[in-house]
Amino acid sequence: MDRRKFLQSSTVGALGVAGTAGLAAPAIAQSQPKIQWRCTSSFPKSLDTIYGGAEDLAKYVREATDGNFDIQVFAAGEIVPGLQAADAVTGNTVQMCHTASYYYVGKDPTYALGATVPFGLNARGLNAWLYYGEGIDKLNEFFATQDLVYMPGGNTGTQMGGWFRKEINTVADLNGLKMRIAGLAGQVMEKVGVVPQQIAGGDIYPSLEKGVIDAAEWIGPYDDEKLGFVKVAPYYYYPGWWEGSLALCFFFNQSEFENLPENYKSLLRTASRAANVEMLAEYDYKNPQAIQRLVQSGAQLRPFSQEILQACWNASQEVYAEINGQNAAFKSIYDSMMAFRAETYLWQQIAEYSFDTFMMIKQREGALAMQSGGQ
Repeated sequence: MDRRKFLQSSTVGALGVAGTAGLAAPAIAQSQPKIQWRCTSSFPKSLDTIYGGAEDLAKYVREATDGNFDIQVFAAGEIVPGLQAADAVTGNTVQMCHTASYYYVGKDPTYALGATVPFGLNARGLNAWLYYGEGIDKLNEFFATQDLVYMPGGNTGTQMGGWFRKEINTVADLNGLKMRIAGLAGQVMEKVGVVPQQIAGGDIYPSLEKGVIDAAEWIGPYDDEKLGFVKVAPYYYYPGWWEGSLALCFFFNQSEFENLPENYKSLLRTASRAANVEMLAEYDYKNPQAIQRLVQSGAQLRPFSQEILQACWNASQEVYAEINGQNAAFKSIYDSMMAFRAETYLWQQIAEYSFDTFMMIKQREGALAMQSGGQ
């Protein structure tokens, strides 16, 4: 091709593209209107991993819209107390919140299914059910009756069983024990003698220190270390059978969400997925170092006895039977989740469990320790 003709055609082509871009700019501007929202969190800023889920979503949305969709995040207590975050959304005080839906089981036990339930799913199983088992859709059928839109917004993985001021060896040791515990787990624990207390994260330490409560569950090593529980309740139990995983969530005011442009709605769905993955990965990275530091600081690790686990399992089945007999919305979602639970644990014990078990044996043998150099 003649060089001069090539340059001329290239210039014309470039101008054509530039012209097209210029014509498209107003349409892009119209599809990205300037919107400012407020998001209240149920968590203090000091708990950077769990609080950070809301900051992550706000960051992704802000960057994707060149700042046109701006979400300002407020820590627990800055607008409303942590346990009133969802109320602030339905009451139009804020457009959205970041919370754990089981904080609101007093409104309806169905709220718990958007977070976690005793002896439910682990993090991988819960995400599989939410995204591919129509879990999100089923939950939103219920949350629509509450003027809310639900999206997963992080996961802690399987939690620890909490901090106790004294050793707990038998079911009898639970009788009369005052424990901070949230969601349906409180109802289960009540059946085995525990006196459940619902206390916001920032108030747990002073309650333990003063003896107002005898035990408290929170999340796991990284966050528990920050709250200093090891100083006042040295016995650290596992597993947190009531939280085989915990899905945090974003609640959006239904009217505010529906009034958004479609691309902003889609962006919130995508950003919430990203925040969901980020949180679990961060916990998986930070918890291994944190549990070692806690043990060095005096934490005494203790497994719940099989007697206690079985008694709590039995109590949980009683609680579910009672709720299912009275609450059709709960039963519909619960049945879907539990049907998948049977399938996922059937599969996970084949490859996943076998691989993990072998690797854990190697870890105990010291075979996974890094070897320096070589001959």
